[in-house]
Amino acid sequence: MRVTTKLTTAATAVTAVLLTALAAGGCGIAASSDRAGGREDGEAGGGVDWGACKNLPAPAPGAPVAEADWQCGTLDVPLDHDRPDGEKIGIAMIRAAATGPRAERIGSLLFNFGGPGGSGIDTLPGLAGQYKTLHKRYDLVSFDPRGVGRSDGVRCLGDRALDRYFAADNTPDDKAEEEAYLGRIHDFAAACEKNSGKVLPYVGTENAARDMDRMRAALGDDKMHYFGISYGTELGAVYAHLFPERIGRAVLDSPVDPTQDSAQRSLAQAKGFQRALENYAEDCAEQGKDCPLGDGSGGGPAVATDDVADLLKQLDGKPIPGTSGRDLTESLATGGIAQSLYSKQLWPLLTQGLEQARGDDGATLLLLADALNGREPDGHYNTLQSSFLAVNCADTKDRYSTGDIRDRLPEFREASPVFGDFMAWGMASCDGWPVTGKRSTPEVSAKGADRILVVGTTGDPATPYEGTQRMVDALGGDVAVKVTRVGEGHGAYGSGNECTQQAVDTYLLDGKAPQNDTTCRK
Repeated sequence: MRVTTKLTTAATAVTAVLLTALAAGGCGIAASSDRAGGREDGEAGGGVDWGACKNLPAPAPGAPVAEADWQCGTLDVPLDHDRPDGEKIGIAMIRAAATGPRAERIGSLLFNFGGPGGSGIDTLPGLAGQYKTLHKRYDLVSFDPRGVGRSDGVRCLGDRALDRYFAADNTPDDKAEEEAYLGRIHDFAAACEKNSGKVLPYVGTENAARDMDRMRAALGDDKMHYFGISYGTELGAVYAHLFPERIGRAVLDSPVDPTQDSAQRSLAQAKGFQRALENYAEDCAEQGKDCPLGDGSGGGPAVATDDVADLLKQLDGKPIPGTSGRDLTESLATGGIAQSLYSKQLWPLLTQGLEQARGDDGATLLLLADALNGREPDGHYNTLQSSFLAVNCADTKDRYSTGDIRDRLPEFREASPVFGDFMAWGMASCDGWPVTGKRSTPEVSAKGADRILVVGTTGDPATPYEGTQRMVDALGGDVAVKVTRVGEGHGAYGSGNECTQQAVDTYLLDGKAPQNDTTCRK
């Protein structure tokens, strides 16, 4: 199982959380366009072909940014930054101009919502309402990083082949299943090389950070103001390391732990999702007879763990009907359960999904799994998971054999009886990848940078809270300011916690960072 660190749960409504990314269409460029920079009069920057966006998702009633107010464009950057005059790749971008008086405009605020593999063009319009206070003084800007979506997005298998791939058994129980599992991974890698081989060596985080500096210049900003979520925190921290003098007001929400290699991150996620499942179970037990765990009245974390583990074991042997003629398998169910733990807003869907599964109906858990895997309602897959794998395998040099994984399985199973096997076997994902990774951990020290706000959530399953202080330390104690949100889910700013929002808004709008080690409670 590949669990992205993408912020899939930042939307305020549960339906929007699930469907924003799935229903989003492409963002094209109108036939007529201008080549203005970050300001309407083009007095600074340039190089982006800005024009009207096409096929954006229909705005929700009362959406703060109308479809006509979004602009889309493409910035050409070097495919290989070591050869700046060589072949170019287009980076797709989107923006909406600041809504307040021009004299009060600070500049552009560049967003990356995570992944790696998440499309900023699909995501920003659906979440713009969360940032309406910031939008008064910032142009809201996002992009599809290289290898994602409209920026030469990595594509490997066709839609029906991806249906089979994601449904297949990802927790081999014997030698034959191990060989079949590795065979699928190798076939997937070969398909990626065949269909997207040109970009695979160049999709890593450092190259994306260098692209961001080109965006900063094209937008006409002397410094890059930035809001990164989940993997976006690693991308922003790498940018700060490469360009400490150019990073402006930056927020890293739900930080990746920059000190962990891929095995350590996988183990931390196993613990994080297990902790989130147990927190869900405690909440579920309070619902009494409406809780589908145990005897129907909850039963607490231990009972929930046993019940969910039993369900997955049953699905391993016998999948149940889902939707559109597809079955809910063990792999898909685990992905759906993990997806539901990204936000407390999704816990009711987990309750519904588990209750349905007891009656041999896998519809809701399959819907959740599709959201995690980037499957749209029409059955077409976006590039989320393919791009996720390509970036990770380009970044990390870690490669694990089946022997390595077998040796680590007891530790993973102890960390999580539900997610341990999946996280452990997921470490084989880069086996046979056609590109050699660069490092085990990212370099993010940012000596000389302006203050950077690092915001972690205590119940975060995807980027566990323990990594927040490590990101602060790695950036540098004279650079990073830590804010803790006490609560559940992945993503602090979009959680509705007023204390967190006020701390971030005051910093981004007034340049005043909160006191280090500020704690925001529920």
